[in-house]
Amino acid sequence: MWKGDPTTWGLRFRRMASSDIDVMSALVGDPQVMRYYSAPKTREQAADWISWSRAHHAAYGFGLWISETVAGEFIGDCGLTWQEVNRAPQTEVGYHVRSELQGLGYATEAGAACLEFARDHTDADCVVGIIHPENRPSERAAEEIGMTLVGDDQGSSFLRRVSSVAVQCASSGAR
Repeated sequence: MWKGDPTTWGLRFRRMASSDIDVMSALVGDPQVMRYYSAPKTREQAADWISWSRAHHAAYGFGLWISETVAGEFIGDCGLTWQEVNRAPQTEVGYHVRSELQGLGYATEAGAACLEFARDHTDADCVVGIIHPENRPSERAAEEIGMTLVGDDQGSSFLRRVSSVAVQCASSGAR
């Protein structure tokens, strides 16, 4: 069902490009969007974020995408990445939504599209969400896509809650 970059009901997704520096710098530089991170990111760090995502796509076949409305309005980013959870590599779903668009269901829609991609295009048994314990909106989005709290990440220098959902892979049937 996914031909090239993913598209869902009201959103479309595409791989990040160097030309996305302005929108990504505004997104990850926004204190409201990044309130559960150590600090908002600088323009240089946003460029590194884009480069890292592009390298992740090249190495693993997935990474972060730009999320837009079908009319082309920038919403944020989302995708699947490898993250270390309790000292083990896990496939994580993540999303960031422009602060003025938060609470409108975009994170839920983006997360659901990422799970569909994981199910159809990866061999992951499960996908995790790594969520700051005070980030209730992100927890609700994770719950909406079927994730349940499975514990805390003990391998991190700060507390992170971990939610998980099993995914069914197209190549091997139900797991």
